[in-house]
Amino acid sequence: MTTDAPPPPGNTVPAPAQPSTEQFVQVQESEEFGRLRHAHRSFAFPLTVAFVTWYLLYVLLSNYAGGFMGTQVIGHINVALVFGLAQFATTFLIAWLYSRHAAAKLDPLAESIKSRMEADA
Repeated sequence: MTTDAPPPPGNTVPAPAQPSTEQFVQVQESEEFGRLRHAHRSFAFPLTVAFVTWYLLYVLLSNYAGGFMGTQVIGHINVALVFGLAQFATTFLIAWLYSRHAAAKLDPLAESIKSRMEADA
């Protein structure tokens, strides 16, 4: 739903100047941006491969190793349930690890690049 009401008075903060396309390309080709890209990829790609492998193992075991997956662990809790819950735990663990990695490695590099681009714009 849109309105024709004017913006509230006193809210006249000018938008920051935007860098040009050439500046974006220059930053993309810089060594600093390469370090940022490497820091992201060296963490994200191996964990993605590991998680997809772990997930596919769970699916394959569920389909082809029914006897193993049906093995009782404690009471009515079987291996399949333990592995299924471990999928959720793994997801949250990876998200937590990534947030720590991003805060320690990615955010400082990205902030440096951003502040330099804003200063040059």
